[in-house]
Amino acid sequence: MKRLSVLLATLLIAVLVVGCQTGNYGGQESTSTKKMSGQPEEIKDTIEEPPANEEKVISEKSMEGREVSGKMKALMIIAKTNFRDEEYSEPRKVLEANGIEVVVASSSLAAARGMLGMTIKPDILIDDVMVSNYDAIIFVGGSGADEYYTNQKALSIAKESVDSGKVLAAICIAPVTLANAGVLNGKRATVFSSKIANIKAKGAIYVSEDVVQDGNMITACGPKAANAFGEAIVGAMK
Repeated sequence: MKRLSVLLATLLIAVLVVGCQTGNYGGQESTSTKKMSGQPEEIKDTIEEPPANEEKVISEKSMEGREVSGKMKALMIIAKTNFRDEEYSEPRKVLEANGIEVVVASSSLAAARGMLGMTIKPDILIDDVMVSNYDAIIFVGGSGADEYYTNQKALSIAKESVDSGKVLAAICIAPVTLANAGVLNGKRATVFSSKIANIKAKGAIYVSEDVVQDGNMITACGPKAANAFGEAIVGAMK
């Protein structure tokens, strides 16, 4: 009996050892069995979406170092009465067609009247003009333009325009203002026929042409040259 009891005990121990090795209790499959079963594990997608603003950041970086050119500006100075209509309107059309902003100055903010009936409301007084704000200064002609012949602010504008390298232009009788400012001395220029002697007296070299350019200085003889005058100004500005 004693030997039988020992045999049974040995057999029971063997059964328990086998059960522990298989890890199968109540039909539940162990973790190691799952791993060895050949079933693929789910792989987590690790691709991250780029930040929502990444495209904007890249775009902004690509613009670094690029210069954005501002709009060029021209100042047209007209008489408060009797400026010449087409000497104002034709150059302005050419300037604006080329993307140039136009500001109008006069000695009064009341509506200015042209010789042919045009009315224009000036943007600023000539006394408030700052030459540094503009790329070109243009004196428009007409019989009323003589109001600027001895106007100290007008003469100062002409001088400062030359000193700062701006485009300075005048048409019809308006070149007399430039002459009186001393900026036509030794320069080639034209003017309305009745004022040739006036600019010569101030040292200008008169040229009998519709439009004359000498450096950044542009003069024109009258209404017939208005369009070509505008084109010459645009060419000098660009």
